[in-house]
Amino acid sequence: MTAELPEPSPMRAAESNTLPRFQVPPESCDTHFHVFEPGYAHVRDRLYSFPDGTLQQYLRLTERLGIERMVLVQPTYYGTDNSLLVDVLKKVGSRCRGVVRIEEDTPDTELDFYHQLGVRAIRLDLFARASWPTDDLIAYVRRMADRARPRGWHLQFYTPGTVVRDLLPFLADLEDTFVIDHMGYMKESDGLTEADLNRLVRVLDGGSCYIKLSGPYRIAKDKPLSSVEPLGRALVAARPDRLVWGSDWPHLIDGQRDTGELLNLLADWAPDETDRQQILVESPARLFYTD
Repeated sequence: MTAELPEPSPMRAAESNTLPRFQVPPESCDTHFHVFEPGYAHVRDRLYSFPDGTLQQYLRLTERLGIERMVLVQPTYYGTDNSLLVDVLKKVGSRCRGVVRIEEDTPDTELDFYHQLGVRAIRLDLFARASWPTDDLIAYVRRMADRARPRGWHLQFYTPGTVVRDLLPFLADLEDTFVIDHMGYMKESDGLTEADLNRLVRVLDGGSCYIKLSGPYRIAKDKPLSSVEPLGRALVAARPDRLVWGSDWPHLIDGQRDTGELLNLLADWAPDETDRQQILVESPARLFYTD
């Protein structure tokens, strides 16, 4: 019942976010944000109550942090109904791109419509499919890659770390470009080990993989954000040209989280200005802004 769902906290005022500790380069991109607006249908089995986090609030935040480009990712709250995402892309224009969730039988005409508006990827919710056998997950990924490939789109994996671990042998040979959200969800509390991280880094180094430096608090859980620094540094050391940064705004369900603090983690994980240029500008441009 709705009354039993977690209640997200109100959104932090944009001007209260910490300012960047480094020079944010022109055309920097936040590759992972969500918005929530009244009047749009949500899924029946949603995981939280309607959150605070409108488009106008988000745009004020980007002005505060110096973010000029952004990628709206379809949240689980709205399922495969991308109506709000479509409206946001129409309002914001060419500096905003989109990542949709779709059904397997979504018509090609609908995908073509999304492409014209700026969609460049399909989000695969493998949390919802975590109980599937690995072979079934692989078959599903291949089918969705077939939908993405004709438009030059890539796949984005919203995936528990344990599923990432089990898919690594397959992902190492996957030729289609893909992005793994939230640093692979490499959570020690889920039994992920340093050996698993090393295998993920090898896939990043040698395949078609990009990894999103987003949601570090998802990995840290009750630990300080500094506990995620070894993971962040390891990924940057391996392939800074295959990393992108995402705010994960509005940080469900903690709307009071400081997005500026999250951006500033790059000052420690990627102290070299050239690496930050690749993470914030060049890699997002390849994935989302080539046409």
